[in-house]
Amino acid sequence: MHLRLTFLLAFFGVALVWGQRKDKYSADEYFFAYNYIKAGQLYEQLERSGQLTSAQQLNMAECYIKTGQYQQAADTYVAFYDKDTLSPRQMNGYHFNFMMQSLAKSSRKEDFGKYLQDFSPSLPKELLENADFNLQLLSSPADADLNYEIFNPGINSTQDDFAPTFYQNKLLFSSARPGAGKSTNSKGMGYLEIYESELNENGVASFPKRFKEIPRSSYHKATPSYAKALNSFLYILSNTKGGDLAFDEKGKNALAIGQKVVDGKFNFLLKDLSTSFYYPYYDDLSGRLYFAADFPDEGYGGTDIYYVYTNSGQIMSAPINLGPRINSPGNEIAPFIFEESLFFASDVFYGRGGMDIYRANVEDANSFSIPVNLGDQINSAQDDFALVIRNHRDGLLGYFASNRKESLGGDDVYGFRVDKKPGLKTLALKGQVLKPYGNKEGVSNALVELYDGEGNFLKLVYADEEGIYRVEVPWVNSITLKASKSRYSYFSQTFNEDALRTLQNQNLDIGLSLYDDLVEKKEGRWLLVWNPWNSGKGKSISLRRFLPDWTRWSPLCRCSQRHRFVLNVIPIVAEEAVRILGLPNSGQTRSRIILFSRAFLRRIFPMRLGLASRKSPTIARTAFFALRFCTSKTSEHSLLC
Repeated sequence: MHLRLTFLLAFFGVALVWGQRKDKYSADEYFFAYNYIKAGQLYEQLERSGQLTSAQQLNMAECYIKTGQYQQAADTYVAFYDKDTLSPRQMNGYHFNFMMQSLAKSSRKEDFGKYLQDFSPSLPKELLENADFNLQLLSSPADADLNYEIFNPGINSTQDDFAPTFYQNKLLFSSARPGAGKSTNSKGMGYLEIYESELNENGVASFPKRFKEIPRSSYHKATPSYAKALNSFLYILSNTKGGDLAFDEKGKNALAIGQKVVDGKFNFLLKDLSTSFYYPYYDDLSGRLYFAADFPDEGYGGTDIYYVYTNSGQIMSAPINLGPRINSPGNEIAPFIFEESLFFASDVFYGRGGMDIYRANVEDANSFSIPVNLGDQINSAQDDFALVIRNHRDGLLGYFASNRKESLGGDDVYGFRVDKKPGLKTLALKGQVLKPYGNKEGVSNALVELYDGEGNFLKLVYADEEGIYRVEVPWVNSITLKASKSRYSYFSQTFNEDALRTLQNQNLDIGLSLYDDLVEKKEGRWLLVWNPWNSGKGKSISLRRFLPDWTRWSPLCRCSQRHRFVLNVIPIVAEEAVRILGLPNSGQTRSRIILFSRAFLRRIFPMRLGLASRKSPTIARTAFFALRFCTSKTSEHSLLC
């Protein structure tokens, strides 16, 4: 079954209604009843007769996706996309995600990049960053040092078994296996039930039996999790009324989230006749209840991950979407938090197969790092989802579900042992590029670059209109961050491993001064108008004394190479200026000197000073004179420049 659980549960719930009707259904009715094979056949008939509408063409392509006919899906989607030229497009992100999946799995692989670039203006920038990062990662996996030991825990049946979770020394999971006294739907298929197995010291499970802590019912109970802080089990179950399935006005039976206190009462946490909730997970540290849902006309695609605030398990807020860093035009399910990392599953187009498992670092209350694909040791070309993990002996023990080719049934539960946390470790820096004076106005579209400890280029990004930037790369122990923009000062700072670890939980703001804010022209002279000893503008000061013979500098202004030497020598001269002038030996003093003198030197010397000047003492003297002026609180030196 293709969209794990979402399709499975929707099929069981809706089939009861549609299975009782005796009249002939239209293609759309079969489609919305999740009978994709029959719907696809009827859509093909409509296409041959010339009666297929645009909306039905998209439905037909989705039928091909859901039934694994990727070449037909790719051809249908591309034909639709190429004629969908009006603005706004009829193809939304949800169908675009399916189109990209079908391209990657068909003979049209070479078209993947072309259509991604063409549609990118309609996609969130976070999604594009995620895609770029993960496509590069999967082309050259970086988790080869992780040695996963994948094993069969011994609990699988010929039916679907999925959604494992820990409870003390037990493994709970969901299963569609038949059992004594178990209810079945109109097609004789068993409803989902929750089972338990004892775990031995190696993580292998005993023969499973029904989990009796969950009250019996005639319908679905699935995707359990144990909330230690609440001493409760959370799980999903069919909406019922008077012991029978409850349907909304469209005939849909949705799934609710229930809470069962250990040896205590049961109550509903989230319930809506028209909206199904999936995979509840309670985070003990934050008091948040995470879950997946597909709210009508909300979210970023299909099923998104949300959370609500709680107070001792009582819902205290409306659902809050985790945002485009986590949620995509596809479907996201199965959130799980372990040691400040969020694990979840997604069928976004840049994965390895259907659903893949990702890990994102929890950076603060409302932001996450780029989700990283766990790679081919965990993820397969099929669906992989619902990962849980905990510390075990000297390493980690975890479980997940997959319908990979070697599975016994549809979905099977797999165990794994590994030495350290799955997923590539990343380094994320974020903050604002701003003017470091006055009201600290943001600097829009500033260039921010990262280099490793050996000076190798890593990545560049541009700040947004408010100066907000965020850059993320695979972890390195030392980086140099540089920022610049035309007619602004230049920023460069190196961070070691300890500083980088601290910055993972902080914002790093970057100061760039606009040249026009630092100088003004009066009576033919350029005057410096910024006082480096306070945060605002000071009185105008003209310069003359330090460079009495200006004419000798004119040949330097015509050099053809870049002025890198001048920018590199300033920090060295700044240290000397601090020593000679007896200034406070602090990072703030040096940064102000460097900031001001760079702006000053960029004004005196155009941007093309030669590298040949590296050994010229006159350049160093000029930098020092500029620095000396910058550190003078009282002198008024002048230079006609």
